[in-house]
Amino acid sequence: MGESRQELLAWLNNLLQLNITKVEQCGTGAAFCQVFDSIYLDVPMARIKFNVSTEYAYLQNFKILQNCFTKHQIDRPVPVEQLIKCKMQDNLEFLQWSKKYWDQYYPGGEYDALARRKASGAPPTAAPSAARASGGAAKRGTTPTAAGARTRTPLGGASASALQQENSGLKENVAGLERERDFYFSKLRDIELLLQQAVELNPEIENDEEGLVKHIQAILYSTEEGFEIPAEVEAQDDQETF
Repeated sequence: MGESRQELLAWLNNLLQLNITKVEQCGTGAAFCQVFDSIYLDVPMARIKFNVSTEYAYLQNFKILQNCFTKHQIDRPVPVEQLIKCKMQDNLEFLQWSKKYWDQYYPGGEYDALARRKASGAPPTAAPSAARASGGAAKRGTTPTAAGARTRTPLGGASASALQQENSGLKENVAGLERERDFYFSKLRDIELLLQQAVELNPEIENDEEGLVKHIQAILYSTEEGFEIPAEVEAQDDQETF
């Protein structure tokens, strides 16, 4: 027989140092994401949103969870449409399965949940009731319980480790944003080159002020007030002009 709701919540709060009071709260997807981060340590926690209240935000969290499942070849469908409704039964079943998976694959060692999600916009510290239940970072390789809580140790090297983890999370987030920027820039550049080729083949189309070419160019070259094109970009454009 699986754990009761109270046992699952005690485990979840102790592992993640949260203060979840109802299984339905797992419907945001944030807690599920961090459960799997405690196993693999590669979930982009800076992108996980804990303080959200819309299904759209929940979907973004579950998208990250699905990416984690795909990356680690976890053969289990995520019933997103049911979970985001925050119904007790659907979230309880998925939480029970997540706990079984965690028991099987949790690698051992310490897991500092607070440090891992510090850059995500989530509460940096657990609520008092959760803190009393957890008492510190979860011991990797064991199943945390409220009864087995340990006393917090003073910060020292742990704070430096937390800063390093936060810095790594920020770097990962910046790298993701840069990849997304480069992706969309390349698309816009391809469109610009197609327009240039079309104008070379038929220069008259550029003289049509109401034509499609003019409208697309207006969108491509529009800027916000106060925006200045960096000098290195201008130099690159000059080199590429033909």
